[in-house]
Amino acid sequence: MELKVTTINIEEYPSEFEYFLKNSKIYDSSSSPEAKVIYSDKDNGYFIKKSSKGSLKNEFLMTEYFIKLGLSCKMIKYVSNDFDFLVTDKIQGNDCIFKKYLDNPKKLCDTTAELLQKLHSISPKDCPITNHTDGYLHKAYSNYKTGNYDKTEFPDNFGYKSEKEAISIIDKQKHLLKSDTLLHGDYCLPNIILNDWNFSGFIDLGNGGIGDKHVDIFWGIWTLFYNLKTMDYAKRFIDA
Repeated sequence: MELKVTTINIEEYPSEFEYFLKNSKIYDSSSSPEAKVIYSDKDNGYFIKKSSKGSLKNEFLMTEYFIKLGLSCKMIKYVSNDFDFLVTDKIQGNDCIFKKYLDNPKKLCDTTAELLQKLHSISPKDCPITNHTDGYLHKAYSNYKTGNYDKTEFPDNFGYKSEKEAISIIDKQKHLLKSDTLLHGDYCLPNIILNDWNFSGFIDLGNGGIGDKHVDIFWGIWTLFYNLKTMDYAKRFIDA
């Protein structure tokens, strides 16, 4: 996780957030254009996310759910007005793109695979997002029509080389997808926090819910490919 010192206008944030922002050093930790994320070094640290109105509701609901399962950080505050704002505690440890973890790729592969298997073995009873598969398919079709997708070339191992091939596979095989598993939804190395190889928690849960386990398996393989610059660990991840 990269943190860059920054300044903010506190008046742009809800008054309830004043405690987290005043008399503290502020860092920008944003990783996508969809949301602005800042880190406050007050107390043990807080992350404050700002995004368009309504866009953080699912993240609030799923983080709250994962907290009850003992799988995420403490939820501090969620406010929705002209924008959505979310504040969470910093989880002790480092995300999985920390050098110590990347330098031991076999252990990293096995650890993240085993954590995913454990997550998928948990009963999704009372999960607030029950239609993840429908939403996932809707987003895939919508992004295809609008051209809002990653246009970089896919590795040959992924089974297709273009967006047209990918959407045709969805058309033919979407009936195979199930909704029976508790998903993280964005199972990537930056969203898994370890403390000296011990699991601390999951973050960025806005894409989670009850859906098809292969969504998380895909992202688990993809994140190893992206961060380790090789597909050598794909089979090992699946086996683990």
